[in-house]
Amino acid sequence: MTPTTLTARQFLLYAAAITLLTLASGYRSHETATWAMEVAPIFIALPIIWASHRRFPLTNLLYALIFAHALVLMLGGHYTYARVPLGDWAREWFGFSRNHYDRVGHFMQGAVPAIVARELLLRHTALRRGGWLFTVVICVALAVSALYELIEWGAAVALGAGADEFLATQGDPWDTQKDMAMAGIGALVAQLSLSRLHDGQLQRLAPR
Repeated sequence: MTPTTLTARQFLLYAAAITLLTLASGYRSHETATWAMEVAPIFIALPIIWASHRRFPLTNLLYALIFAHALVLMLGGHYTYARVPLGDWAREWFGFSRNHYDRVGHFMQGAVPAIVARELLLRHTALRRGGWLFTVVICVALAVSALYELIEWGAAVALGAGADEFLATQGDPWDTQKDMAMAGIGALVAQLSLSRLHDGQLQRLAPR
C-alpha cells in the first residue's frame, strides 16, 4: 500500500529542499524587500510543520500541495509577480492585457488552505464530509485570502509607492476583488478534484 505520509528521513529532505530553494530564490532577486515579503509565508509555515510533524504528520497530498505553493511564492518573490516570465509568455500567447501570474498565486492561496482546513477539520473536529464541511472550507479559504489582502493594504500604507511590486495590481482597480475570487475558485476546484484522494489518504493515515 502506498504510504500516506512522509517518513522521518523524507520529511527532513522535504524541509531541507524547501529551505534551500527559498533561499536560492532570493539570489539576485529583482527587489530584496519584495522577495522577503512574498516568501514570508514559507518561513512562517515551515517551522509550524516542522514542530508538529512527529505528533501530527500531514497527508502526502497536503505536503505536495504546500511544496507546490511554496514554489509559486518563490518564483513570484524572485521576479515579482508582475515580471514572472511564465506570465509574460502567457500574455503573448493568449493576448492578455497584463501578466496574470499573480492570479496563479491567489488560486493556490485558496486551494492549499482549503485542503489544510479540510484536513484539520476532519481530524480535529466532529465535522464530517458533506455540505457543511465543503462550505466551511470555502469560508476558511476566503478568510485567509481576505487576511492577506488586509496585510497587502497595511504594506501599501506603510511603504507607500514602495509597495507597488508587492501589491502587483498593475493598474487594475479591481485587483483585490479578483484576487479573492481566484482564491475562492481555488478552494472550490481543490475540493471538487482532490477530496476523494484526500479522503483515501486520511483513512489510511495511522493515528498519532
